[in-house]
Amino acid sequence: MLNQIDDHQVEVLLTLALVLGGYQLALALHASGPLAMVVAGLLIGNHGRLFAMSDTTRQHLDIFWDIVDEILNTVLFVMIGLELIAITLDERYLAFGLAAIPLVLITRFVCVGLALKLIGPLHHLGHNATALLTWAGLRGGISVALALALPEGEARNAILTITYCVVLFSIVVQGLTVGRVIGRLSPSTSAPSSAKDTSE
Repeated sequence: MLNQIDDHQVEVLLTLALVLGGYQLALALHASGPLAMVVAGLLIGNHGRLFAMSDTTRQHLDIFWDIVDEILNTVLFVMIGLELIAITLDERYLAFGLAAIPLVLITRFVCVGLALKLIGPLHHLGHNATALLTWAGLRGGISVALALALPEGEARNAILTITYCVVLFSIVVQGLTVGRVIGRLSPSTSAPSSAKDTSE
């Protein structure tokens, strides 16, 4: 559809319709709405931009979704703060949440390391790439959304609390230190002033 139309307003509305309609379609098919939208974003943001959009459309699309991104990021962090009211502050869940933090980091380190080994000479990210990508892999909105989408019950409360602990650590500790970590492990790379865009 994007390829058949050369009107930036209509094309922006088509991408918005994809998000709203695609999410509901995924739920109707008993699939993950958030993950379906991640896939849709990857397709539209890469192939769609390259093959189906004019320069004018790309410019307007970027502006529109940048504004939406800023608004939703603000809402996301407010909701993560307010979620403290919703989670069950059970000592067992909190203990599992604290234990999950190093487990998640170790798992990500192994997965990133294996992926970089597989592509081998195809990348030139340096020998500290695995550590950098592990620490900069912040978790946020999708993790919380998936936990909240679970049906009510004891398991949901446990998973929500554990997820909240991991996300809170990721945002507060990793988010506030990622610039210094990058600066220390990659002296030639200027540290970013903000890590909020890596939280998804």
